Amino acid sequence: MDYGFAIDTIWVLVATALVFFMQAGFAMVETGFTRAKNAGNIIMKNLMDFSVGSLVYWFVGFGIMFGSDIGGLIGSIDIMSTGSYEYLGLTVPLSVFLVFQTVFCATAATIVSGAMAERTKFKSYLIYSFFVCLIIYPIAGHWIWGGGWLSRLGFHDFAGSTAVHSVGGWAALVGASVLGPRLGKYNKNGTPNAIPGHSLTLGALGVFILWFGWFGFNPGSTLSGMASQEMGHIFMTTNLSAASGALFTMLLTWYRYGKPDVSMTLNGALGGLVAVTAGCDIVSFGGAVLIGILASLVVLFGIEFVDRKLKIDDPVGAIGVHGLCGAFGTFSVGLLATDGGLLYGGGTSLLMIQALGVLAVAAWTLSTTYVLFKAIDLTVGLRVSEDEETTGLDIEEHGIESYADFAPRVLYIK
Repeated sequence: MDYGFAIDTIWVLVATALVFFMQAGFAMVETGFTRAKNAGNIIMKNLMDFSVGSLVYWFVGFGIMFGSDIGGLIGSIDIMSTGSYEYLGLTVPLSVFLVFQTVFCATAATIVSGAMAERTKFKSYLIYSFFVCLIIYPIAGHWIWGGGWLSRLGFHDFAGSTAVHSVGGWAALVGASVLGPRLGKYNKNGTPNAIPGHSLTLGALGVFILWFGWFGFNPGSTLSGMASQEMGHIFMTTNLSAASGALFTMLLTWYRYGKPDVSMTLNGALGGLVAVTAGCDIVSFGGAVLIGILASLVVLFGIEFVDRKLKIDDPVGAIGVHGLCGAFGTFSVGLLATDGGLLYGGGTSLLMIQALGVLAVAAWTLSTTYVLFKAIDLTVGLRVSEDEETTGLDIEEHGIESYADFAPRVLYIK
């Protein structure tokens, strides 16, 4: 019996389960950071983007991403993923690799849900999920992980700061922009109003689940349970970046707002996780802490810029956390990689390759998702009516009340 093969297989399946559990984390973050009248709708979107994505990615998307390379741009079509992928040199069964990649695809798709929350038609979101998992994510993934042109240049994105998180973040930017802000978000003079979520407790639970799941997301990308030293290093860099991201975001908000902001600090932890994902295998422990510290700046000022300057309504901060931190983290590999990074005497070559990859994937995702969201808007419509938005999507889209047994308490003070 090949014990190495068995250990690798078991580890990748465990990591797959951890990454799948991140769907629950995204659902809790998005639900907690938005209003109670839309909770069921958000849960349904997180359930269905994984369900739709799993089927579509198995049927076509996996082949586009990992099929035989065609011109460095796309993999060959392989209906139902039945082909031979021996050229990948896998140390686990193909089915194990397929399900591992499936949960990554679903992560990219679900990021958009939070940014477009509380005003998107459910059927329109299903259409978006279908096409992102069918072609938009797989093509970007092929460039980076499937033997495409970026991988040939030496572009390094170990677990998906760009391949997964920036793709989701840029799609969120376009979707929220085309969709428009929630009712009451902006005053006539353009100043934003805060629309508090209904449960910081749920939001915090979601962040802890995501942090936990990231120990499958990054170390699992080794695809080997035998690489114990590398796995330990990745566990440490992942955790250190998240911790420093949370700590320094708390300190920044304490200084900037006069009090430590809970929701922004939670996003700071996520920003640190997203940013270190690209280089978690090749940055030092100190480099991971620095990435988390800088990610806290990206999260805070990125979310403020999107909200106040671009006037794009992102209820959960997905654009700043995933789009901007994903891009920053990928770029930081060119600075902080212990082998080839600029600050380690490696020159600017890797830095330029990283920058090119960030820009190329951003251009691909922004352009294709703009066409997709515009097409949806012009056909079936992207946004619910004002009455539906005011009443809440739980009732209007699903005929339910997520908190039907909860009654408001009124305190009478004599």
